[in-house]
Amino acid sequence: MGGGGGEAASSLYLLKVLLLSLSLPLFWFFLCCVSNAETVAHFEFAEEERLLDDNLQNPPELSSQNNDTHSDDLGVNEVDGLKFFELDDGMGNSSCLTSSDFEILWRRRCKVYQEIMQSYNNLQMRIGSLKEAKDKIISYKPGAWIEEVAGLKVSDYEVPKTTTLMLVGPRGSGKSSLVNRISRTFEDDKFRSERAQVSYNESVGDGTYFLREYMIPRGSTSFCLYDTRSLSENSCDNFEMLKNWMTDGVHHGQLVIRDSDDSCVRKNMKHKARGAGYFSGEKRMVNFVIFVVNGLSVLTSMDDKENRQYTNLLAKTFSCPYLSFKDDKPVVVITYGDLLSHSDRARIRIHLGELLGIPPDTQIFDIPETCDPSTDLTVVDMLRFSLEHADRNLPLRQWWSLNKIACFSSRY
Repeated sequence: MGGGGGEAASSLYLLKVLLLSLSLPLFWFFLCCVSNAETVAHFEFAEEERLLDDNLQNPPELSSQNNDTHSDDLGVNEVDGLKFFELDDGMGNSSCLTSSDFEILWRRRCKVYQEIMQSYNNLQMRIGSLKEAKDKIISYKPGAWIEEVAGLKVSDYEVPKTTTLMLVGPRGSGKSSLVNRISRTFEDDKFRSERAQVSYNESVGDGTYFLREYMIPRGSTSFCLYDTRSLSENSCDNFEMLKNWMTDGVHHGQLVIRDSDDSCVRKNMKHKARGAGYFSGEKRMVNFVIFVVNGLSVLTSMDDKENRQYTNLLAKTFSCPYLSFKDDKPVVVITYGDLLSHSDRARIRIHLGELLGIPPDTQIFDIPETCDPSTDLTVVDMLRFSLEHADRNLPLRQWWSLNKIACFSSRY
């Protein structure tokens, strides 16, 4: 019995040795595989970083815009797995660019694109200051942001009782929706009905034919928004319409008829007035302009080089001298961003910045339909920009101007 037990123990020992001898090569093989995988992964990551740095430091050649690259529906090309903007002079003419112009424009667009994308993240970080920012708008009084320069004081300016911000934009740009979105930002009662009539189907609705005044917030008299009739495809109509509003002022309920309107439209609109007159209330002079554009329409126009009617209309109207106050151009608001990605929205802002000649990161605001703190903060930022520029461009009092003219004349 004892000899049998010894043989069994010996056999068990030999079995353990055999298993250990077999497991050691497998263990070393496993270590080698893991080590090689880590090496390959590290090499691939380093290679991706190198390619990214090479592309950022060395923009693609102008001649790279050929059949070797492909365009997606966002107007960007993909080269080496990296997306970059399809470069042109802002009006779709890439042939006008020299190699140096190409590189400068490419670098500038990349820089601005990164800044805009970062701004979306910054909004999340600034949400904590939303209440303070809203309180500044709610407590605003006309003339509060006048800069006392050149020896001038607040009392030297014609400060209105109510600052008037006028919304201008093409049909379907979302002007009325923007009025409702701005109102909701300052509404405590989230169940109150929307203030402005919104057209759900552009092909059926008449749109806005009567100017409408909206105090912000309700019950306040500090500043108001004016919802206006949409821009026409006829530039001459737009020029005359804008000239009348900016030089003669605007009235709540004012019927807007264009020279190109046919007799049927004129008749229908006069019936809608119901004999109550074409305007009511006091006339207000416009203090600043909010230029509203449909982000989806801009993106479509960017993609279709053969059909840039929408962006051409924007450029022509925006350049109208009546919309600017001295050197200050209107603020631009992009709507319907909730239907687009942040990348799309950033590209639209850059395109509009180049098209209209204004900084895309500070003067073009992306205000989607979503109800969230980030959008509320964007609304507040846009209003702060508009009200500050309205105050800075208030006209001087007539007596002050006449006094200065008299002093100037007496010297000569």
